[in-house]
Amino acid sequence: MINRKILILCLVIISAAFFLILFQIKTPSKVAPTIVFIGDSMTEYLGNFDELRKYLKHYYPDKKFLLLNYGFSSTNILSVPERLTNESTHSGRIFQAINDIPFDLVLIESFGHNPLSGYPLKEGLKLQTEALDKAVATITQKHPKSSIIFMTTIAPNRERYGEGVVNLTTEERGKWAEERSSYIENHIRYAKSHNIPLINIYQKSLDKNGSGNVDYVNSNDFIHPSPTGVYFISEEIAKFLYQNHFF
Repeated sequence: MINRKILILCLVIISAAFFLILFQIKTPSKVAPTIVFIGDSMTEYLGNFDELRKYLKHYYPDKKFLLLNYGFSSTNILSVPERLTNESTHSGRIFQAINDIPFDLVLIESFGHNPLSGYPLKEGLKLQTEALDKAVATITQKHPKSSIIFMTTIAPNRERYGEGVVNLTTEERGKWAEERSSYIENHIRYAKSHNIPLINIYQKSLDKNGSGNVDYVNSNDFIHPSPTGVYFISEEIAKFLYQNHFF
């Protein structure tokens, strides 16, 4: 009689364990993490993130991600606070206010390729810093449990920046590149001084002469990422997230 009770108890335990395992297999451990990317056309060039999804699949084979591209061409850092709190329209599409999205992570790109050229450099960098202060405070207040990462993009090439789309002398190209680098480097300083995680594509895309590596730059305009550059950016993002245990 006792042996029979033990046998029945064992069968119940085994059955419960089987259904528990089956439930865990069929039920995702977590809803797909949501990542929002904020930037200018350098971010917009990443498109629907096909390349990034491949790298994320490599590092997170059992996880799916919701990736939202808020990269708007011809916009600068001063547009970010409004993009966070208000609905935006870009390229005929309506974009929900970022702070109304229940995201897990937001990546803020430097907007360095759209500098505040209407201001003296010192004043422009100050305005950039103030805009970052406001953006970080707004995100932190609305999403205290979400993560913020700063990201820089492909470094400008001093000799050929804007070639094919802007008629400049070599000296002028160098000045344009230097101005853009100043804003990107200020973005880096802000991240480091505020202990914000940083994906530093800029630093890794410099050649031995300290200029942007042309392999990563689109040969049609020498501004935006080339296909190789898009793969490079995507790989660096996925690798950073994995190595720093964000998911």
